[in-house]
Amino acid sequence: MRTRAILIERLGPPGVLAEREVPLPDPGPGQVHVTVEAAGVNFADLMMREGLYSTVPPRPFSPGFEIAGRVARVGPPACDAAGPGPAPGTPFSQPEVFKEGDRVVALLRYGGYAHDVIVPADHLFPCPDAFSAIEAAAVPVVFLTAWVCLFEAARVRPQETVLVLGAGGGVGTAAVQLAAQHGLRVVATAGDPRKREFVCKELGAAACFDSRGDWEQDVRALLGERGLDVALDPVGGRATAACRRLLGPLGRLVFYGLSAAAPGQRRNWARVAWTLLHTPWFHPLGLIEPNLGILGVHLLHLGRREPLLREAFAQLAPRLVARRLRPVIDSVFPLTRAGAVQAHAHLHARRNLGKVVLAVDAPAAGTR
Repeated sequence: MRTRAILIERLGPPGVLAEREVPLPDPGPGQVHVTVEAAGVNFADLMMREGLYSTVPPRPFSPGFEIAGRVARVGPPACDAAGPGPAPGTPFSQPEVFKEGDRVVALLRYGGYAHDVIVPADHLFPCPDAFSAIEAAAVPVVFLTAWVCLFEAARVRPQETVLVLGAGGGVGTAAVQLAAQHGLRVVATAGDPRKREFVCKELGAAACFDSRGDWEQDVRALLGERGLDVALDPVGGRATAACRRLLGPLGRLVFYGLSAAAPGQRRNWARVAWTLLHTPWFHPLGLIEPNLGILGVHLLHLGRREPLLREAFAQLAPRLVARRLRPVIDSVFPLTRAGAVQAHAHLHARRNLGKVVLAVDAPAAGTR
């Protein structure tokens, strides 16, 4: 059997993406064949294409960490390999058996930009009926990353103050919602007035400052000597140094990206070196007197702790279904080479407010 996939065959700008017909193996024990209806696009996909992402398979390969679709085939029984999950019937919980036609959402290490994928059953979650495929594909990476950063890594508590950098992006919009609804005071940054207004008025941030301006001084003026309790940093470089200076005693910096190293559509080693040079390196002794914690998060490298993602889904799902939380979707492009090129260029330009998705039924020009 064969399927269509969008591939990274060589490194470069978005135009290097290719669309090919590729072999699709039969699902093995504990695996499920999913027909893809929508796939989420993440900034890490862009870094893969530029050669700035470390954990990738040999080229050619398809990027894409998350998909939504329907079960086409189920491999030999091993679907309960992940062990017991939340109560049966809970949206995104692990059912005992998947069957043909089930609507599902999946987390992948790569390979989501395709019309069919083979997925380990324990990376698969039922998709609530209330969600379209596009909405479902916009949930896993951003909400689970935000959840792990806030509640597992930083262990936030109500009344604390959290700084969310890049609050207009996918993870940023999810983190602001989760933090605000958990009783935290949210301070944020975003790159244009439209995003800043949305983050405050629609998502619940107390303040949102211009990420291209002197936001460190803005945050300091707002908080005074108390400082931040938590900073979520996907940027790196000087932004990380500013977060470190803003943290108060027992403050936690959660680092989960290096977007400052990829400001353009091509890999620029001078920019990468500049970003790394200006990203602070922390010595354990330097954390003692200021009482600071530095944590890193990579959603797909949790190893034996991966079951906590299922627990997080079980807690997120009722709030998502009730629309108390919502995936903020900026644009939908076709699940084709042309659509993927447009989507990558759109993210590079930092024009997105929320999530960018590829969908089988999207119009050729993409939608907003």
